[in-house]
Amino acid sequence: MLSAIDTVARLGGIATGARLQELGFDRRALARLVDRHELDRIRPGVFAAPGLDPEVRAATAHGGALACVSVLRKRKVWVLADEGPLHVWLGPNHHAQPHSACTCVSHFYRGVPPLGQVDIETALTQLFRCQGDESFFASYESAWRKGLLSRAARLRIRAALPSKARWLVDLARSDADSGVESLLRLRLHVLGIRLDCQVRIDGVGVVDFVVAGRLIIEADGKENHDGSSKRHKDLRRDAAASSLGYETLRFDYAQIVHDWPAVQSAILAALARIDA
Repeated sequence: MLSAIDTVARLGGIATGARLQELGFDRRALARLVDRHELDRIRPGVFAAPGLDPEVRAATAHGGALACVSVLRKRKVWVLADEGPLHVWLGPNHHAQPHSACTCVSHFYRGVPPLGQVDIETALTQLFRCQGDESFFASYESAWRKGLLSRAARLRIRAALPSKARWLVDLARSDADSGVESLLRLRLHVLGIRLDCQVRIDGVGVVDFVVAGRLIIEADGKENHDGSSKRHKDLRRDAAASSLGYETLRFDYAQIVHDWPAVQSAILAALARIDA
């Protein structure tokens, strides 16, 4: 028979006392392990093995499961905010439990939170409710690009959204290179601007978007275009595109996320010049 510590580890590092008792470990044995600091009692009736992820531990101590944007960050899915408080799903009619240094954001959505953390599908539907269309869309495309969403999962997420929001899933693509690219495409779609995405141009390479056959729009994520060598490569691409008759507009993360009116104005002005 496995030890209680090994059993908790095999259950994902966290287990309820009820589950452990079903497996043959009585309350006294569990209490002794807690006294010897071999198991941690995170909250009444919930035990953790050493090495449990600290965010999962904090969410469990809060009284629920790690959820929403916190799960997406952990899975390396692109999210609008790189940092922030933990989001914890408590379920309806539950109350947060006091714990050290708590800054958690509590969610009271219907259903029963799992032990530990929610899955990607649940995290994305929670993100829509928590942060809205744009945040959901960018993270959804990122998760799809990373291979985290099967076709069945995408259909379930679509069904879980309000009917008026399901067009976001229908618009999404699996080839978005960054979250800012997703945001830019979504915002231009709302403006009625048709984009050709991930277009290969001979002598230039693959560009993010082409509009009206002549305007190239590049959305430079923080991770893909930092550094002098990458900047030099971007300038060479832009010069090559210009020699072929294209105008290139290039926007970075800060512009798209924090100064969208200026970005929109620049794009509309460029399109007006093309149509003139």
